[in-house]
Amino acid sequence: MAKRDFYDVLGVSRDASDEDIKRAFRQRAKEFHPDANRDDPEAERRFKEAGEAYDALKDPQKRAVYDRYGHEGMQAGMGGGGGGFGGFGASDFASAFSDVFDDLFGDNRRGGMGGFGRARGGDQTAKLSLTLEEAYAGVTKEMRVATLALCDLCHGTGGEGGSSPVTCGTCKGSGRVRAQQGFFTIERPCPTCGGRGQTIKTPCHGCGGQGRLRKERTISVQVPRGVEDGNRIRLGGEGDSGGPQGTPGDLYIFIAIEKHPIFQRDGMDLYCKVPISMVDASLGAEVEAPTIDGAMARVSIPAGAQNDRRFRLRGKGMPTLRGERVGDMYIELEVETPVNLSARQRELLEEFRREGRDGRNSPSAEGFLNRIRELWRKK
Repeated sequence: MAKRDFYDVLGVSRDASDEDIKRAFRQRAKEFHPDANRDDPEAERRFKEAGEAYDALKDPQKRAVYDRYGHEGMQAGMGGGGGGFGGFGASDFASAFSDVFDDLFGDNRRGGMGGFGRARGGDQTAKLSLTLEEAYAGVTKEMRVATLALCDLCHGTGGEGGSSPVTCGTCKGSGRVRAQQGFFTIERPCPTCGGRGQTIKTPCHGCGGQGRLRKERTISVQVPRGVEDGNRIRLGGEGDSGGPQGTPGDLYIFIAIEKHPIFQRDGMDLYCKVPISMVDASLGAEVEAPTIDGAMARVSIPAGAQNDRRFRLRGKGMPTLRGERVGDMYIELEVETPVNLSARQRELLEEFRREGRDGRNSPSAEGFLNRIRELWRKK
């Protein structure tokens, strides 16, 4: 099959600049890379064709010959002075592709981890349990956390006595090695240094050459008022050490609010169940209920109050996180049926039941019976 014009292969005009040619090749390389076109048998051929075109047009001498004599001039090596240009082999393709390798894959291929101690330390997490009262008021708590810290013996270098790492002889400090496979260049982390670009002659006996050890320490955590269960507090720079030249990671504290024996929380609002006797619910009374700030609140219960009736205390709930708003507190009545009756109490209740046969004292129960009677009459 006749070779296509190199300018057509790259999709540029004959007066294209060097930068235009490089940009066009980068686009073609991305478009036809075999790894991204496993189901297209033509991709490898087009990929190689683009590399051959770029190899010819990126070089001013080769491009001048191609512009004047075309493909025949490239094969004959006209104007080459020496062995000529010859064909396009694997080494030529590797050379062409290396020109745009950085543009395609960025700097991640260089240096691996960037040498010992230059990476950012890892982030860590910890759980902090709080009472509801602490979440209401805000608190400063001390807690123990375990993170990776610099080794005290080698000061993070990983070498015995604090000796510094040396440049890896295999990768020459890049952290990556290349291997030629056909007309592809495969790059992978250096097997000698593990991608670090440096090696240690005599590892530190304290940390085994890692430069870091997991240590437990005490930190102080300032918890703002209004936090909720599951909230996260970020402590910058309190995570794992990044080495002597690196930056530490962060520590994320996850808040866990302990179950409260009296209050139930729903966002900014609090709920408190208050038991009340049947007599007080029937006749009316005043009850006391605790509030989250440690005080007591008095609530007047009207006569005939039913079970689960709610009374709202404005501004007695939880504050918003770092805000000025405060929720409400709701008192829920829990009418208690009397137990362990004396003979006299039982006598009084029997008398009360006889007096209340007309249903006036229990309108809900009487209404329920009326609905049943109506249902039966329809049948």
